[in-house]
Amino acid sequence: MASIWNIPNFLTLIRILLVPVFLYCITTKVPFYRLMALVVFVVASITDFLDGYLARKWKQDTAFGRFMDPLADKALVLATLLVFLYLDPQIPLWMVLTIIARDMLVTLMRYLAIRKGMEIRTTRLAKAKTAFQMTSIILILMIFFVRSFQIDIQQTFEEGHRRGKKNIQIASELLARGLKILKNPDYTPREKKKVFAESIPYFLMLLTTIITVISGLRYLFTNYQVLLPPYRIIQRE
Repeated sequence: MASIWNIPNFLTLIRILLVPVFLYCITTKVPFYRLMALVVFVVASITDFLDGYLARKWKQDTAFGRFMDPLADKALVLATLLVFLYLDPQIPLWMVLTIIARDMLVTLMRYLAIRKGMEIRTTRLAKAKTAFQMTSIILILMIFFVRSFQIDIQQTFEEGHRRGKKNIQIASELLARGLKILKNPDYTPREKKKVFAESIPYFLMLLTTIITVISGLRYLFTNYQVLLPPYRIIQRE
């Protein structure tokens, strides 16, 4: 039995400790801190890969690590999504709640699996979802960094809402306009960046939400047995 005091578990704890650092940096509109938020998130994502890889390579897999590793991932991702709601008017609440609901279901299933001595099977789709989710968040953080240079999207969406438009309508119009002016020399690089900075996060979050729902249903179908009784610890012989 591997000790819980090992490097993979240490990396997992580091990822948890980076969450408040990330939140402080991303909520500050100064470009340097927005850049630091991006760096912190990337470093945390790298530790997510390293802790699992090292645990397998060095045979330091522990029950603590199996439980805390996905918990640390969810803490980082969910904190990021919640702060996106605060920072970006184009990201709707229902997307974030859908992703949170899926992660809560998976966490419950992992907990029940531990109690019942069962193994949770992770599908390829779930791994693809995680990769796409992390990539989308990094791209959105890069856009937030660009926005910190006095590119304000708040007014654009508020004006669209006053006209009775929904976020998907506003984002679609902005994206269509961006594609139209992309090669138009009459527009400055700043104007082109502003249009894409306004529309891309919505569609990244929409795709992430769709993939999250599909992967959640697949995860439930693959591991539904853990939700069935009995709900007790089974001693292995």
